[in-house]
Amino acid sequence: MSQHDVTLLLGSNLGDTEKNIKTALNFIEIEIGPIIRRSDILLTKPVEFASNNIFCNIVVLIKTQLSPVNLLNSIKRIEVDMGRIEDSSVTKAYVDRIIDIDIVLYGDLKFECKTLQIPHKKHLYEREFSRNLLMSLKTH
Repeated sequence: MSQHDVTLLLGSNLGDTEKNIKTALNFIEIEIGPIIRRSDILLTKPVEFASNNIFCNIVVLIKTQLSPVNLLNSIKRIEVDMGRIEDSSVTKAYVDRIIDIDIVLYGDLKFECKTLQIPHKKHLYEREFSRNLLMSLKTH
């Protein structure tokens, strides 16, 4: 099986946010693949919804053998295992969350289905904090 370079963005704004990120990264390494590079952690205000809870965010580059859909399924399992109850793809609204893991890039692949769009256009083009994290990943 071939290895794929995948860029993930993680965010948490409930509980011990840095610990939540570290826990998710451990799950990713065990269940999905090794982390090759990581950005610094960035604290940001919520985007596209109102909340007083600040987000802890990080971008990581991983290697995985999983297909995009299998990767998404593994990510959703990690989110649920960590206590995430509501998913914005289902509720169509953003809310506070213990962990959020988004697939930003999957090599050079362009992929779209009902539950997944790669590349993740909002993180690449619309959200300044995401672009800053992605740029810092390239310099590490």
